[in-house]
Amino acid sequence: MLNATRSAAHPRQRDPAWPGRIALLLALPVLLWPLLVATEFRPWLLWQPESLQLSGRFLADFWPPAHDLDFLALVARESWRTVAMATTGVFLGLLLAVPLALLASSGLSISALSGRMAAGPFWLRQGVRLLLAVLRSIPELVWALVFVRVVGLGPTSGVLAIALTYAGMLGKVYAEILESSDAHATRTLLRNGCGRLQAFCYGQLPASASELLSYTVYRWECAIRSSVVLGFVGAGGLGQLLDGSMKMFNGGEVATMLLVFMGLVGLADRVSAWLRSGLG
Repeated sequence: MLNATRSAAHPRQRDPAWPGRIALLLALPVLLWPLLVATEFRPWLLWQPESLQLSGRFLADFWPPAHDLDFLALVARESWRTVAMATTGVFLGLLLAVPLALLASSGLSISALSGRMAAGPFWLRQGVRLLLAVLRSIPELVWALVFVRVVGLGPTSGVLAIALTYAGMLGKVYAEILESSDAHATRTLLRNGCGRLQAFCYGQLPASASELLSYTVYRWECAIRSSVVLGFVGAGGLGQLLDGSMKMFNGGEVATMLLVFMGLVGLADRVSAWLRSGLG
């Protein structure tokens, strides 16, 4: 009886997968070591006396934050421009992402109803998927550098950069959401003579609307963060103002803008959460 109790308490009896988990835990350092070497990851350098002294001197320049009214008015105006740039970029990205997602999704293919998609629609969808991959594989920072040379400094470059990159991201995820939704209603509508747009509006969209809108709101929140980074390459907004203050070594102005940026991200997060709760 005692041996049976000991056998039941043995880890192998409680969790049959424990050898695999231990092996994976032991293999992680071996797998991570080449990555740490490649990235020259040496965090102990942060605690050296010279590094601590430089960090303290750098942070001391941030106090007190700039608070004169003219500068705060300028920061407020550029913050609004940042939000406008992100929102406009996402909206333009949607105008491109939605039709591309419909073309990339196989759920609206009439030829696929018979079992195998025809060659023409198949290669069309592959081409659209390739286009979406190209759009999202080029970072918005690179797009912004291109458009700054084409249209000059200012928010227009940031809007176009966000629009193209987010069109690729949104289109790809939209297509995956539509394909993972229940296709019974859509196929029934297509078999009964409905057009593709009707089948989408009355079949796929009601089943996927909540997930589509939730992801869109999340991407808008990310676009606000991206729009600040784009300002460092001349795309306007709060980021360009922040870049100028950093180059002038004005720590007080940098501190104020960082605080405003954190508040802006927090506000976007709250708005995003509120919209998601409304969708739920």
